[in-house]
Amino acid sequence: MFVIGNFIEAVARILDAALFIYMWIVIISALISWVNPDPYNPIVRFLRGATEPVYRIIRKYIPTVFGGIDIAPLIVIFAIMFLRYFLVNTLYELAYKLSG
Repeated sequence: MFVIGNFIEAVARILDAALFIYMWIVIISALISWVNPDPYNPIVRFLRGATEPVYRIIRKYIPTVFGGIDIAPLIVIFAIMFLRYFLVNTLYELAYKLSG
């Protein structure tokens, strides 16, 4: 059973790292949106391409603009934090119990 435990721990570590990186992508994208970035800049295009699909899903179900401020990035950050605190920690605990 330790093999399955190690596999689950590896999945948890990779998921945690991916969520951490995506959280910073969301934060940087939100900060860049405060200025008038060049839409043809490859970095800006990457940030928009990486975040807008998730924002679109959230905006479909929740009104996110209040007083001219879009809170979709904040909702995404809270969702990422929830996944890191709940799902990743649950996977770590499961891996620990399966390893012995």
